[in-house]
Amino acid sequence: MVEAWYMDESQEDQRAPHRLRPNRAVSLEQLRRLGVAYRKLDADNYETDPCLKEIRRAENYSWMDIITICRDQLPNYEEKIKTFYEEHLHLDDEIRYILDGSGYFDVRDKDDKWIRISMEKGDMITLPAGIYHRFTLDENNYVKAMRLFVGEPVWTAYNRPADDFPARKQYVKFLAEEVQ
Repeated sequence: MVEAWYMDESQEDQRAPHRLRPNRAVSLEQLRRLGVAYRKLDADNYETDPCLKEIRRAENYSWMDIITICRDQLPNYEEKIKTFYEEHLHLDDEIRYILDGSGYFDVRDKDDKWIRISMEKGDMITLPAGIYHRFTLDENNYVKAMRLFVGEPVWTAYNRPADDFPARKQYVKFLAEEVQ
């Protein structure tokens, strides 16, 4: 089961857990109220998994690829790791399914505080368009993930500040409605 928590303010190694002391856990319901969707799937059988096939059909995820993030397999590894960890948003949902390894997605809550979501094999996450977020490997320095898209992939990340984009404005409106 996915685990999430509020992060400390430490600037040390981004791959460390960065838990507050005492820990402030974040529930799946709290993530849902931020628009973050989570599913647990069978990563050992992703190629034939009927659940994944149904999710792709229902959500219209027509395009996918697989990325392996580790020093030996990702060209321009150091540059990519820095880019992934820059706070940004996308104009479309970001869907990631962890097939092997582990890492962290960090998302901003309604009060602009960081929440760290620990992702491991079998975890699928959908981050809504317009949410500020970032990704990093954990201390294992390895993840293999499926990236899913509706239609052709759009890789553009807009670093913060990006508040004038319609996707951001719509997301902020969603947050305001969730609070009521």
